[in-house]
Amino acid sequence: MDNSTLISQRILELCRERNITVGKLCSTAGTTASTVHDIVAGVTKNPRVFTLKKLCDALGITLSEFFDTPEFNSMDVELD
Repeated sequence: MDNSTLISQRILELCRERNITVGKLCSTAGTTASTVHDIVAGVTKNPRVFTLKKLCDALGITLSEFFDTPEFNSMDVELD
């Protein structure tokens, strides 16, 4: 599974756990709906860390917590 799919699934999972919509997440995080939609839809393959940080703040978690899942921890990283 690629990183954009993992990020998308993680955002949706966290929204479900908190019983909020992606739209509510956008407004709480202060991001545009199109930015988050593109991340969730996989259009944006490598979202900016700053954007993910804003989403994490709105979800009440750290970036470390966002990425601390078995899926992220087991993925192979390709170095350029």
